[in-house]
Amino acid sequence: MSLQHDDSTPRRPAARPRGWLRAVIVGSMAILFVGAALGFIAFLSQLRGAEIKPARTADGIVVFTGGSSRVSDAMELLAGGYGSRLLISGVHPTNAVRDISRSLPDNQSLLGCCVDLDRSAVNTRSNAAETRRWAQERGFKSLIVVTSNYHMPRAILELSHAMPDVTLIPFAVIGEKWRDEPWWTSGATLRLLLSEYVKYVAAEVRVRLAGAGIDLVPELFDQPAPAPRRPATAQVN
Repeated sequence: MSLQHDDSTPRRPAARPRGWLRAVIVGSMAILFVGAALGFIAFLSQLRGAEIKPARTADGIVVFTGGSSRVSDAMELLAGGYGSRLLISGVHPTNAVRDISRSLPDNQSLLGCCVDLDRSAVNTRSNAAETRRWAQERGFKSLIVVTSNYHMPRAILELSHAMPDVTLIPFAVIGEKWRDEPWWTSGATLRLLLSEYVKYVAAEVRVRLAGAGIDLVPELFDQPAPAPRRPATAQVN
């Protein structure tokens, strides 16, 4: 006598995910969180808390626009003989030298003889590309880089990738809010730093992959900045 399978027997419900799978997921998320936190701390450790004059002169000076006092600080370095020529990168296309001169009345002679304006750059990556072109045209082998302290790591990363044979000397500009209060007590400053950290990590990933021969779509990592209001300068992204 043979036994027949009874199809009417109710099936057991699908087993729930096992505990080890849940532990793997939670553990992976914890590792990612800790890694991101440690990376953010490492990023913060690169930021200078005080403005320090460059220890040496350079062939030229480049300033990335977008933050308060960047251009005026770069002009002071030019007037002090730290470089023979200055590139202001990221100037709004409708602005001319006279628009900048109104905010820098003490540097009229330097603006007329020793300053170049880059109006095509719209983000940090194109800042670096235009700086490379400018430096190559003049045969410059060393540059003082002027930008805000929180933006400096990404600026140096992009410039180093664009022109590895040029010596870069950072001059970090410290904003008033940074001087007046610790960054961790200001929600706006914390959001700015977190945003810049994400952009820095994305840029580093793109640069490393490019070094390995993998070219990603630029728009995924380097969105252009929104069109700034006039006057004087464009914002960095």
